Amino acid sequence: MFDSLSTKFSSIIKSLSGKGRITEKNIRDAVEEIKISLLDADVNLRVVRRFINSTLEEALGEKVLLSVDPGQQFTKIVYDKMVALLGGDDQGLKLKGRDTTSIILMMGLQGSGKTTTASKLALRLTKEGRKVMLVAADLVRPAAVTQLQVLGEKVGVRVFAIPGEKDPVKVAREAVSTARHELYDTVIIDTSGRMHLDETLMKEIVDIARAVNPDETLFVADAMTGQNAVTIAQEFEQKVGISGVILSKFDSDTRGGAALSLKSVVGKPLKFIGTGEKPEDLEVFHPDRIAQRILGMGDVVSLVEKAQQVFDEKEAERLAQKMQKNTFDLQDYLDQLENMDKMGSVDKILDMIPGAKGNVSADDIDMKQFEIQKAIIKSMTKFERSNYRIIGPSRRKRIAKGSGTSVADVNRLLKLFEKQKLMMKKLMGNRKMQAQMLKNFM
Repeated sequence: MFDSLSTKFSSIIKSLSGKGRITEKNIRDAVEEIKISLLDADVNLRVVRRFINSTLEEALGEKVLLSVDPGQQFTKIVYDKMVALLGGDDQGLKLKGRDTTSIILMMGLQGSGKTTTASKLALRLTKEGRKVMLVAADLVRPAAVTQLQVLGEKVGVRVFAIPGEKDPVKVAREAVSTARHELYDTVIIDTSGRMHLDETLMKEIVDIARAVNPDETLFVADAMTGQNAVTIAQEFEQKVGISGVILSKFDSDTRGGAALSLKSVVGKPLKFIGTGEKPEDLEVFHPDRIAQRILGMGDVVSLVEKAQQVFDEKEAERLAQKMQKNTFDLQDYLDQLENMDKMGSVDKILDMIPGAKGNVSADDIDMKQFEIQKAIIKSMTKFERSNYRIIGPSRRKRIAKGSGTSVADVNRLLKLFEKQKLMMKKLMGNRKMQAQMLKNFM
C-alpha cells in the first residue's frame, strides 16, 4: 500500500534531512515534488492544491528556515498535514453498550467486497467480545445469501436469512427483532450492491435504513477504483447518508489516492481497511500510523499489535526461558517460522519497520529459504529436533531426501541454527545488552 508514494516521499524527506540550513528554493522544490507525487497517486486535484498551499505557507515561515534542524521541522509540518488529510483522529465505530442492540448497515457497489468485509467486521467485533449476527439482505445477486452463510460459518457468526423472501426491508426488520429478542448486541446487515444512479435500488437502501435506524451506515469501496470510489461515496452520502467508509483491497492499491482524498471530499472518516483475503485481514484505519508509513517512518505500534495477536504471551515467556537456559531447539525455531507466516506478507511487515522502506525490499528477503528450512525440520524426528548435534552424515542424507532438498541445504540450516544459538547465549549473558534492548522497546 502507498508503495510508490512512500518511496517518493522518503526520497524528498531524505534530501532535506541533516542539512544545517535550507533555502526557500529548497522548500519550494520539495513541495513541488510532493505535489507531483500526490497527483501521480491519483489524489483529488482540489485536495492536492489545499494540501500544497497549506504546507508551503507554514514551511516558508521562520520556524523552519531559521531552525537548528530545518529538515526535521519541514518533515514535522508535512507529517501533521498528512495526518489531517487522512482524517485526523482515529474514528472507530460508534456502537451502543452491550446491554442493547447496535445496528451496522453495509452498502456499496456490486463487486466492492461488501459481503466479505461484513464477515471480517463480524469476526473483529466477536474478538472484542460482542455477540454478532450477520444478516443476508442481498436478495439480488445470485448465491449472495449462500456466500454470507459460508463466510459466517467460517468466522463462527450466526447468519440470519429468510428462505424465499424477496423483500430486503422485511429481512432486515425481522433480523433486528430476532437479535433483540435473543440478546445479540450487534447486527451487521449485508445489502445488495447498487449503482448510485439506480433510483429504485437507492430508494430500497433508504427504506432499509428507515426501517432499522442503524447506528453505523458504512459504505464499502474498492480501493483499486481510486477517485471513482471517492465520487461514488460522495453520491451515497448525499442520497442516503453514510457514517464512514471501509476501503476493501487496500493492500492491492499501490497509489492510495482514494484513502488520501476521502475525508476532504466526502467529509466522512475512513474507518477500516481491508489488507488481505483472510478473515482477520481488516484493520482499523489510523491516520497517524498511515502518515508515518507514507513518510518512511514505519509503524512500530501496528507491528507490535500484530505480533501480540500472533504470539501467545505464555509461549513467549516459555521461549524466553529456553533462550536463557540455552535449550532453544529446532522445534522452537520451526514454531517461530510458522508464526512469521501469520504476521502477513513481507511487504506489510517492511511497511511497519522504520527506515526499511526504500532501503529493503521484499525481493531482498528470500522467503523460499524459509520454506526450505521448514521442510527440512519437518523431515526430522522429534529427537533430532530436540538435539541437533546427533544429526550426522547418514541422518542428513535421510532428512534431505525426505524434505526434497539437498544435503547442502541441511548443512546450511544446521550451521545457521548453531550461529543463532551462540548469539542467544552471548545475548543472555550480557546484562548490559539486555537492558539496552528493553530500553529500546519501552
